[in-house]
Amino acid sequence: MRRPFAARLGANENIFGPSPKAIEAMQKAAADIWMYADPESHELRHALAEFHDIAPQNIVVGEGIDGLLGYLVRLLIGKGDSVVTSDGAYPTFNYHVAGFGGVLHKVPYRDDSEDLPTLLSKAAAVDAKLVYYANPDNPMGTWQSGEDILSQLDNIPDGCVLLLDEAYVELAPDGTAPEIDINDPRIIRMRTFSKGYGMAGARVGYAMGQTDFIRSFEKIRNHFGLNRAAQVGALAALKDTGWLAVTRNNMAAARDTITDIAAKYGLAAVPSATNFVAIDCGGDGLRAKAILDGLVARGIFVRMPFVAPQSRCIRISCGPERELALFDKALEAVLNDLG
Repeated sequence: MRRPFAARLGANENIFGPSPKAIEAMQKAAADIWMYADPESHELRHALAEFHDIAPQNIVVGEGIDGLLGYLVRLLIGKGDSVVTSDGAYPTFNYHVAGFGGVLHKVPYRDDSEDLPTLLSKAAAVDAKLVYYANPDNPMGTWQSGEDILSQLDNIPDGCVLLLDEAYVELAPDGTAPEIDINDPRIIRMRTFSKGYGMAGARVGYAMGQTDFIRSFEKIRNHFGLNRAAQVGALAALKDTGWLAVTRNNMAAARDTITDIAAKYGLAAVPSATNFVAIDCGGDGLRAKAILDGLVARGIFVRMPFVAPQSRCIRISCGPERELALFDKALEAVLNDLG
């Protein structure tokens, strides 16, 4: 028999939720939902351009990063084209590559982090057209400094594009996002309102890059893919900088709480710059899976990475004290049962 989870801590959602101003804006927009949305996302795109101090022509808005990944792969990758990613990194990107006939080449993580120098070296070896690199990373939550990324840009092979997935960057330490010339045609950056802004269900993301590159999305994107409520909600969320600051503090406190819970039971938390924490359960993936199954059986929804050696971990979304207390209690019971 199905029953709701007591704590939903497995989907990398921002459980603290969106800005109340964003909720209010989306509620008001519901009355006009009979109309098509603005296919250009004019207000949102111009507000994002002002926020990032770039031109609106350098931004395309889409249905979350997932949707934009599909458009990007469609633009760049044909049958047999090489693409490089990390083994165990965000799987949705891989699905898009497979769907358009690309050939995936994977490199392992290094110290639980995606290894940009090795990714670019592999790209040169296989004549890749596209490299995927997330900073901060999912599923481990690790991150590199913007300066470290900048130091690698000259190693991008000719004819290759580096995709920077920055879904979690609003929650990361200052200096995580590199200061890259927006008109560098070798790089495209993607961000979302799903994580720091707490609007995962609205499906709002955007890509930033060189003007001609970004404008090429107009040839293939779904111009009516983003609904009215999502657009106005994202605009209100972007303007409410105070709520984002509160969210950052809430996330930092929750990461500390999860780290303390892990330590209490002799487990180690991987340092995180995201809205989740990976907990090293020791041993191999079998122990992590046993812990995950025990938590799920007790109504605590969590997930785990699916590729070794990261599969030794479970992954816990940051959340309010109530949810984390339920996780703490359930984890104690599971570990006692496992011995």
